Amino acid sequence: MKVLPKKRWWSSDNISGYVFISPWLFGFLVFSLLPILASLYLAFTKYDILSEPEWVGFDNFTEMFTADPRYWKSVQATLIFVFVAVPLRLCFALVIAMLLNTKLKLLGFFRAAYYLPTLIGGSVAVAVMWRQLFGAAGAFNSFLTAVFGIVAKISWITQPSTALLTLVLLSVWQFGSSMLIFLAGLKQVPAELYEAATVDGAGGWQKFKRITLPLLTPVIFFNLVMGVINGFKVFTEGMIVTGGGPLDTTLFYALYLYEKSFRYYEMGYGSAMAWVLLLTIGFLTAILFASSKKWVYYESKGD
Repeated sequence: MKVLPKKRWWSSDNISGYVFISPWLFGFLVFSLLPILASLYLAFTKYDILSEPEWVGFDNFTEMFTADPRYWKSVQATLIFVFVAVPLRLCFALVIAMLLNTKLKLLGFFRAAYYLPTLIGGSVAVAVMWRQLFGAAGAFNSFLTAVFGIVAKISWITQPSTALLTLVLLSVWQFGSSMLIFLAGLKQVPAELYEAATVDGAGGWQKFKRITLPLLTPVIFFNLVMGVINGFKVFTEGMIVTGGGPLDTTLFYALYLYEKSFRYYEMGYGSAMAWVLLLTIGFLTAILFASSKKWVYYESKGD
């Protein structure tokens, strides 16, 4: 067997490849890698954009963890949002995907209609609409009066006990992308397994528990990881709908990071917050990957 010589990185073929990817490589270096490294340096400085950065070591992190009560409010609001909105969104998306996996009329229309909120869900216009919907004179109060006879004149987004819930509902409403991924996973489940289960006398719940759910675990895992990552980065909803209020109950982590960096010009403090967020997301993602060995079924492994 003839062994081909190993190509050097400066060979003509490799040089051609580097030339073709140079636009992306330039963009990555200038607009991603360099800002990341710069933020790492600024995290250990006191920097207000207008003056030179002043090295302060771990002072930003010390203040963050020990002397900033609003920081912990932002952590609390974000954790509640992630641990409530993400599971609800996944469950709702799975239910709708299973309904759309049947032979319904106008199936294409329903898929497009359910996916539409995801396309426009992160926009400022939708956030403004949501603010009007749950306002004192909004459609939600009119719905309660017309259907249940409940006369409610409160603004749901200005009540500390309900403001965060309205943003959770907004996140659940944007379930379209997860739904399509679930639907693609459902299409990959062999029909022969359901037929065999029917012959054995299995009911609908047993088919879901023993066939559908195990074979969907890779898709569930993907949606869960992406949902957790996006949940920790939630920003627009808190910024436009509630402005972080009332009483900082919807002061999400990314929103507080924005306020510290661009409203109070504490860019060093904001960079420190950004790196804590990055490490937190990385840590939780690593936990999810480690736990996936116990509950995610990959057919190729025969687990």
